[in-house]
Amino acid sequence: MATGVLGTLLLLGAAGGGAYAWLRVTSEPQRSGNVNLAGLGGNVQVTRDAWGVPHIRAQIDEDAVFALGFVHWQDRAWQMDFQRRVAQGRLAEVLGEAALPQDKFLRTWGFQRAAQSALPALDDRSRRLIRAYTAGVNAAQARGKRAPEFRILGYTPEAWQDVDTVSWSKLMAFDLGGNYDEEVLNAHVTRRLGADGLDQVTAPYPADGPTILSADEVGTEKSAPLSGATSVTPSLPEATVAALRAHLRAAEALGLQHLPGKGSNDWVIGGSRTVSGKPILADDPHLALTAPMLWYLADVQGRDLKAIGASIPGLPAIVIGRNERVAWGVTNVNPDVQDLYVEPEGAALTSRQEVIKVKGQPDVTITVRESAHGPVISDNGGGGLNFTDAGPRVALKWTALQPGDTTMDAFLGLNYAQNWTQFTQALSRYVAPSQNFVYADVDGNTGYYAPGRVPIREGWDGSVPVPGDGSREWNGFVPFAQLPHTLNPADGLVVTANNKVVPDSYPYLLGNTRNWAEPYRARRITQLLTATPKLSVADVQRTQLDTHSLVWDDFRPLLLATRPGSDRARQALSTLQGWDGNMTTSSQGALLFEAWLMKLQEMARDELNDTTVMNSLSVLNQLRAGGELCAQGGQGDCAALLTRTLDATLTDLQGRLGDNMQAWTYGKLHQVASNHRAFGKVSALAWLFNHHAPTPGGTNTVNVARPEHDTFAQTHGPSYRQIVDLSAPDRSLYIGSLGQAGSPLAPHATDQMNRWIDGQYLPMSTQAADWGNTQTLTLHPAGQ
Repeated sequence: MATGVLGTLLLLGAAGGGAYAWLRVTSEPQRSGNVNLAGLGGNVQVTRDAWGVPHIRAQIDEDAVFALGFVHWQDRAWQMDFQRRVAQGRLAEVLGEAALPQDKFLRTWGFQRAAQSALPALDDRSRRLIRAYTAGVNAAQARGKRAPEFRILGYTPEAWQDVDTVSWSKLMAFDLGGNYDEEVLNAHVTRRLGADGLDQVTAPYPADGPTILSADEVGTEKSAPLSGATSVTPSLPEATVAALRAHLRAAEALGLQHLPGKGSNDWVIGGSRTVSGKPILADDPHLALTAPMLWYLADVQGRDLKAIGASIPGLPAIVIGRNERVAWGVTNVNPDVQDLYVEPEGAALTSRQEVIKVKGQPDVTITVRESAHGPVISDNGGGGLNFTDAGPRVALKWTALQPGDTTMDAFLGLNYAQNWTQFTQALSRYVAPSQNFVYADVDGNTGYYAPGRVPIREGWDGSVPVPGDGSREWNGFVPFAQLPHTLNPADGLVVTANNKVVPDSYPYLLGNTRNWAEPYRARRITQLLTATPKLSVADVQRTQLDTHSLVWDDFRPLLLATRPGSDRARQALSTLQGWDGNMTTSSQGALLFEAWLMKLQEMARDELNDTTVMNSLSVLNQLRAGGELCAQGGQGDCAALLTRTLDATLTDLQGRLGDNMQAWTYGKLHQVASNHRAFGKVSALAWLFNHHAPTPGGTNTVNVARPEHDTFAQTHGPSYRQIVDLSAPDRSLYIGSLGQAGSPLAPHATDQMNRWIDGQYLPMSTQAADWGNTQTLTLHPAGQ
């Protein structure tokens, strides 16, 4: 890849600014005027507003979705092609040998095969809309404009296919669902520290932590099934754990990893709690912050389809948003829908050959084996390991890989839903990844549902790998009608922040005690929303943007009691003594706290002999209890750990920011890193494709912005924000993290970023008066 990339850059550099202008002109799509296109049933107007958001107006729903596919490809062609190549495991074909580990992971798991099996299960309306979307994408591709990435890498993308629309949803299911990585960690912890070590390294959800639904809303007294870990835990040798972790590293390279503090917030407020007397619904999904951004804002209106909000290029629907009557938001439930099975000797296995094309190199052929449970993912792990020497065969069972996935029906159905009944009918088709859906409508109703296939386990909790001998099998799925839900809750408020969904009185086990995010965000949101008797949209904005750290509130007395080991440590403690706990870019206290917390999160590395990063709750429990993990090499206690890690923190910050501690501020290190998936680490291109800026927020603040360990970069966060006012839907608000355009040379590539950082929003309006300066492109059927 490097030769072609550098050659292109040298050519552009030699030609000067004119070459960049040429690249921009030849990449920019047509956004005004008229164009005739085959596949349309009637005329469609596409009006882009002042921020590049398309407002699509058609007489036929299929034409509206055709136009969505058309503008998706116009603005995000590279992103769409990259996403489908990820699902297909075909990155090395265009990126070279460096992408081979990712392709091995993707082919072994079989994301594309799962997408192919899902397509025939969709209903007729979904199939019609997907076909229309595909036609729109290919109509845009035929116009001949090519994204800069295609020119730099020297290839032409293939035509879009219907299955490509389904395939990216499988990668989203991986990004948002399951606990495969937790099982790998738990198996390693159990091997090194015994079963008791799990509670130390990965703290259980607190008994007093908030749940999304109350015991009254669950409405049952029945006890939950046994929630302890399985009594039979096969021991996995280091070689097998290494093979499994190689897949994790491959996923991380693609930005698909489960991180502490990665999650989402959404809530819905009933009219009894609002100034207007009508509901307000808010959502901000926390996902990888990339260039281009994941989301694409759009307003899509046909005859019956009338939805506005956040779409994902490649998918023919508004994923989060509203129509003229109903609004919805989503956060990740994260029930346990994955299990690792250690297959016994002699277990029946099938196998297939996968041929991976590698740019500039010979093809690579891998063998993918499957058991009755699913793909054997301890194979093809990289690092020289393969199924002949990696030890026990570990297979993955996962709801998203099973045939008959109708999740696309659910998302398209939400776009059409006019009331709670239609909303829940759509969600009954939902499979994976399970999401917390909050609901509101113009009639004043509010609700919540957690749809998806959740396995029923009896007598075991899925927290560690289990034997594949038939003793630990799923007993069906939780029936849809019995999944957690509520309509018009008595207190007029539903808050979700990836926290525990239901109290222990719920009759099914959704996940083990370590499945849920720490309770800090849910507590803070509830604290803010219940502090004001009648809430306005402005109150909701302030809540969404809140940067006060409840984590600091818990840690404060423990950290301030630290014995300083130096004058600079005393100075740091004095600064923290006066800090208000707000994670602002200008704060010195925010920097000291997050940097110190990073050091404390490494306390289990000696015992585990790896790079494990504990979450803040696990660290807090150790400090409060004088836990065993505080010792270093078997020596010392928590007091000594605090003194030692504070000094280490200050040495680290001094090396990064210089000797003048007074000049240290959070924003100098904590910056959003919206990096390009292919060129983000290519030094010659990163300056053009990556986008960085100081940002507020931290670990488990409502405006979540967890600093990446070691780098302090914010690589995940509120990728999209929306606030829907059901008293006046066109006064609703939304914003993305970067911009509508995919090309870094385009005018709308980054024009939302500063607004997003500063806590501003765009009008989520279907009215032309709110769109500012516009450009209109009219699509006509061919022959007109």
